[in-house]
Amino acid sequence: MQSIDRAQLCAAYVLDKKAFNVRILDVRKISSLTDFLVIASGNSDRQVSAAAESVQLGLKKEHDTRPIGIEGLNEGRWVLIDYGDVMVHVFHEPVRLFYDLDGLWCDAEEIPVNEQAPGMARATS
Repeated sequence: MQSIDRAQLCAAYVLDKKAFNVRILDVRKISSLTDFLVIASGNSDRQVSAAAESVQLGLKKEHDTRPIGIEGLNEGRWVLIDYGDVMVHVFHEPVRLFYDLDGLWCDAEEIPVNEQAPGMARATS
């Protein structure tokens, strides 16, 4: 699976749990850490955890892909899921505003979330 496809799937899975302000940032030209960042917000700790679990379980069950690491899942304030080529950040909205990853990565190219990505049918139904 290509990195951009994995990023689109991650976006679809967080949207399945009604996450909002979902962005995919292409950081390949400005960072050697990863290729893409997926950043999303939730309205509560529970929603943040549910969105992160949706990514983890969806990629595991449907694409046999497991993350390198997961941080913050129990707390639900800021969950990081690291797939190496894609890093997913799901925030409780006030935490997202405080840490401002969007501002930190403002030089990254934003990739539109693909409305036809697998999982989107569930997110919009």
